[in-house]
Amino acid sequence: MTEITLVLPFALPPPELAPDLIRALNAPSLAALLSRTSAHHVPKANPAKTADTSARALPHELWLARALGLSDGRSVPFAAAAMRGYGLDPADGNWFLVHPGHIEISRTFLLMTDSRRLALVESHSRALFDSARPYFDDSGHTLLYGDATTWFLRADAWGALDTASLDAATGMNLTDWLPLGERAGDYRKLQNEVQMLWHGHPANVEREARGFSAINTFWPWGAAGALDVASPASNLACADAPPWLSAIAQQHGVSFADLLAGGRGGVSCVFCDASLMEAALATDWALWLQHMQRLEQTTFTPLLGTLGGVSKARLVLSHRDGLAEFTTTSLAQRTFWRRPTLDRLLP
Repeated sequence: MTEITLVLPFALPPPELAPDLIRALNAPSLAALLSRTSAHHVPKANPAKTADTSARALPHELWLARALGLSDGRSVPFAAAAMRGYGLDPADGNWFLVHPGHIEISRTFLLMTDSRRLALVESHSRALFDSARPYFDDSGHTLLYGDATTWFLRADAWGALDTASLDAATGMNLTDWLPLGERAGDYRKLQNEVQMLWHGHPANVEREARGFSAINTFWPWGAAGALDVASPASNLACADAPPWLSAIAQQHGVSFADLLAGGRGGVSCVFCDASLMEAALATDWALWLQHMQRLEQTTFTPLLGTLGGVSKARLVLSHRDGLAEFTTTSLAQRTFWRRPTLDRLLP
């Protein structure tokens, strides 16, 4: 292939922790890729910045939507493309990605649990789906099953509903992330009905007996119509990605090193490795460092070694509030006077 783009959600350390994390990180191949570049863009530091709730999506999700030709980078209409990946036909109408989830309720806030930590199995998900579907039918909506963590909702009247992506809302106070708009009340009404239905549901009783959180909510986002499908020219591969993203990808379950060695992906390829997300969303920075050290061996070093066979490599790194891009070539790597450093990860 002539060009590869490596997308690494949450590989950009949060500004307030970046100096300490970079000092603890031993990644000379990554340092060379970041330092010896033909082009790069790094967001300016803003210590006072909080999550951008106007976008209601994570930076890498917005980047992928634009790269796949689904939007101009200001929205994330992934639902129809994901449906096609599951062999479902979006036909006409307005479809949402829907994830069964767990909201932790306290006296002062609501908190969405990371779906990766729910361990929701197929049998429990199917049972909850089958019990809830008549409620959606009665509301004039269609609910379709993709897999244990990914369902699809047709709600034509909810076209203007302003939703946030599941991962953007995860770990945050949900006050700022709940669906907004004229039809938000309809969503809350249906959600309350489903919550009462699932309270004490045999699947949840069994989950709690095994030490897992009950499934007590569903989360819609990524609204799209039948025409919102990934561009045929987009060649996306992914690893450790959410199931809905794996459904969109042309290749999944392949390692980055195997992708490089096999030359698969044609002229250009976008490879998204989401293995850092669980640690970052849980603010487990020791685990994040372990994953970064693994990526140094499995991803950054093979990428650096293949430059020449790959004419251009681009790294897209992000954290919750920003995204940085670095482009390098074999010629750029010959600029020996540029000392390899991780300082470009600093705010």
